[in-house]
Amino acid sequence: MTTPKSTRKKNRSTEVVIPDKLYFRIGEVARLCRLPAYVLRFWETEFPQLKPVKSSTGQRMYRKRDVESVVRIKKLLYEDGFTIAGARAQLREDHKSDRKQSALPFPLRSATSVAYLRHELREILHLLSARH
Repeated sequence: MTTPKSTRKKNRSTEVVIPDKLYFRIGEVARLCRLPAYVLRFWETEFPQLKPVKSSTGQRMYRKRDVESVVRIKKLLYEDGFTIAGARAQLREDHKSDRKQSALPFPLRSATSVAYLRHELREILHLLSARH
C-alpha cells in the first residue's frame, strides 16, 4: 500500500531533525531543510529574525535557533500558504506572544496565614536579636 504522492511530500518536508551542534554552514542548513542556498540568502534579506553570523572567512554560520527559524519560515510559506509579508507578520506576532509573560502561579494565601507568617518571623527576629 502506498501513500499518495502529495501526502508523502508533505510529511517528508516537516520531518527536519536538527543535529545538536553550535553552528551550521549554509550548505548544511540547505540540505537539512531541503532548500537551495540562494533561498536562504534571500530569506535573510526578507526576515529580520534570520541573521546568521559570519565567520572570519565570510562563511555564514547559522545557529540552532536560525535553523529553527528557517524551518518555521518554510512551513509558513510552503505548507500554510503565507506570502512573504504574511509570514513576516506571523513571525512578528509569534515573537510578541512569546515575550508576554504570564502571571506566576503563586497559590493564594489567606490573610490569616500571612499574619501567622509575620508573627513567626517576628519571633525569629526577637530570638536573633536577644543573642547579641
